[in-house]
Amino acid sequence: MTGAKIPLDGSPGSPSVTNMNEIVVGVDGSEHALVAVDWAAEEAHRRAASLRVVHVMVPWPLDIPVDPRVVAVWEGQVNTGEGQQVVDEGLQRARRRVPDLRVAGERSSGQPAATLIEAAENAAMLVVGSRGTGALAEVLLGSVALQVASHARCPAVAVPAVGPEVHGEIVVGVDGSPAGAAAVRFAFEEAELRQARLRAVLAWTHPASTRPGDMQPLVFDPEIVAAEERRLLSESLAGWREKHPDVTVVPEVTRARATRALAAASERADLLIVGSRGRGGFTGLLLGSVGHAMLHRAHCPVAVIRPHTN
Repeated sequence: MTGAKIPLDGSPGSPSVTNMNEIVVGVDGSEHALVAVDWAAEEAHRRAASLRVVHVMVPWPLDIPVDPRVVAVWEGQVNTGEGQQVVDEGLQRARRRVPDLRVAGERSSGQPAATLIEAAENAAMLVVGSRGTGALAEVLLGSVALQVASHARCPAVAVPAVGPEVHGEIVVGVDGSPAGAAAVRFAFEEAELRQARLRAVLAWTHPASTRPGDMQPLVFDPEIVAAEERRLLSESLAGWREKHPDVTVVPEVTRARATRALAAASERADLLIVGSRGRGGFTGLLLGSVGHAMLHRAHCPVAVIRPHTN
């Protein structure tokens, strides 16, 4: 459950707008989050969308009896001091990046990932830094980024700490799954917006068991499998190529683990797009192993797309 939302765009009482033509970006006071603001501002500009900068103030974190006056002082300092400053920094950063951008700010209280996901319920996109503040930030993937990628209804983008070099290429992982199909759709739209070429990567390996009771083929012919994967890739792209004829597509079928192939392709990409869960994964998982690995290993921003995303 989140607390009251406080809209802030530089003028008192300005409304917070939530719509499909809005991008939401989370800020936490770190420089890393401000890099995510840069990315989100440019993306909003490309889409002629507005940008909402959201800072989530975490309630008193200790689940132990404490004098209520101590809690009130702590939360008051966060609400009126640090929280306001974090939002203001995000707004200033966005306006410097794209001076004519429609941008608003908002403070909320609650658990960061859940509150951001709620804030972006009807948004076009939710953007966060792939790591935030915290002692283990340099070792572990930020928990907010992982939870957002796993649960957000809209496309979720995790932006690395260093601003990416521009390559003019978008990479999408293709695997024939429903989430993969949603990722392909999003990738064509993004490539057209950026006037970038689209590299569609389908990686395959020797058949392996994905669940108890799977039967492995008695005869395995790599050439036959490669031909089948090329056909799958062609079929996955065909309709979208017709809808986006101006997008230059580079199909790539490779015999390698998907995580390795996509990580390598991300070195020359402006954005890597993956489905939330691919074929052969466990149905109970919200984020598949490939998506999880790319959040850790990609060299560029990563967009995770769910089948039902906006």
